Amino acid sequence: MLKVSVLYPYTEGGKFDMEYFLRQHLPLVDKAWGAALIKKEIDAGLSGPGPGTPPTYVAVAHLYFDSIESFQAALGPQHKELEKEARNFTDIKPTIQVSRVAFG
Repeated sequence: MLKVSVLYPYTEGGKFDMEYFLRQHLPLVDKAWGAALIKKEIDAGLSGPGPGTPPTYVAVAHLYFDSIESFQAALGPQHKELEKEARNFTDIKPTIQVSRVAFG
């Protein structure tokens, strides 16, 4: 199984509208990637390891696919549209990690 993690790092003064992300953006992700997207998990950062410290990431999206091939096939032209639409909920540049699920 393949996991694509989209990590939005905490940035002083950065914008991330979780409500918009959950209610508006994720349905577009579902529509764009259809059956290739097996499941998704969304993390909302609360804090860093020390008391009162900001989270390392304000949000992390984990997107699961059967294989790298199904992920790449799902990307298609709608990927650019999703990137453009992301401006509606964030000004933070995400880091993207593609992983093979080794355990779990």
